[in-house]
Amino acid sequence: MMINRHLLPLVVGITLYLLVFPATVQLGLGQTTVGFYRYSCPNAEAIVSDVVRFFYQNDRTIAPGLLRMHFHDCFVRGCDGSVLIDGSSSEKTAVPNLTLRGFEVIDDAKKELESICPGVVSCSDILALAARDSVYLTGGPRWNVPTGRRDGFVSSASDVNLPSFTDSVDEQKRKFADVGLNARDLVALLGGHTIGTAQCQTFSYRLYNFSPDGGPDPTINPDYLETLRNLCPLGGDGTKRVMLDDGSEFDFDRSYYYNLKKGKGLLESDQKLWTEDRTTSNRVSSYTGLLSDLLGGLLGGGFEDDFIDGMVKMGNIGVNTGDSGEIRRVCWQFND
Repeated sequence: MMINRHLLPLVVGITLYLLVFPATVQLGLGQTTVGFYRYSCPNAEAIVSDVVRFFYQNDRTIAPGLLRMHFHDCFVRGCDGSVLIDGSSSEKTAVPNLTLRGFEVIDDAKKELESICPGVVSCSDILALAARDSVYLTGGPRWNVPTGRRDGFVSSASDVNLPSFTDSVDEQKRKFADVGLNARDLVALLGGHTIGTAQCQTFSYRLYNFSPDGGPDPTINPDYLETLRNLCPLGGDGTKRVMLDDGSEFDFDRSYYYNLKKGKGLLESDQKLWTEDRTTSNRVSSYTGLLSDLLGGLLGGGFEDDFIDGMVKMGNIGVNTGDSGEIRRVCWQFND
């Protein structure tokens, strides 16, 4: 069902914040450009923001869901909306994508856009914009998203090879490097785990029989270990969800990095950023030190700027532009 709302206040708001953005953000990468729909569909970004806000007001967990979906889309065949496609063997059916959520947000935004600007705004752009709006609604920064992506023609579960919660830092670095992202991007983008939750089954193996002597992962803070064991008892419900960032599930902030330093990284791959690699641990330290406080508060820089840069870079992985790809009429199926 279409959501009928007055868009004028949002158009004004979008116009105002487009005038103010961090100097580190590039206005265009490749053939994507900030303001791509300025003339072809002037209200496009306002409509997406409005739809995301509507769903968020009813369910705050939709924000990390949309951010995660954008990440999963871009790391497989590039940011082409392939993760949105339905089908018996599409990317949606791959194990890492079975818990993705927020598809109804993208579909609703697409319906509204098609009613106003048919055949103009791609599903992959809607997803990129929705991820940005989700970060902002949870208290994070907002930035200009280069747009002009077109949707891809292929979606296959066999292509899905995402970074895993058991990966070493070297493996995480390799997977990020494969799509043109560096170690700084890795640490900054994993900061997106400051919002959202993870199922017990993604980390409970660390709590009971992890180390060679049969004990828990020794890098887990003892008090945090007790908390997690109470939340995820041995043999309990593996689908139960726990905050990725202890004490800060709904707030986009830097507490994720402080928790890593305390041994309170929920996922093994997250905690390894602090315990396994000097390059990544130094970056974690840079996001939690006094200099970062001063830079972030007075001069710009630090985690938020690195996160923005990483999101813009990630959002331009393998994009279809120009005559490549298509503009889907609905986001869950290819055009005829």
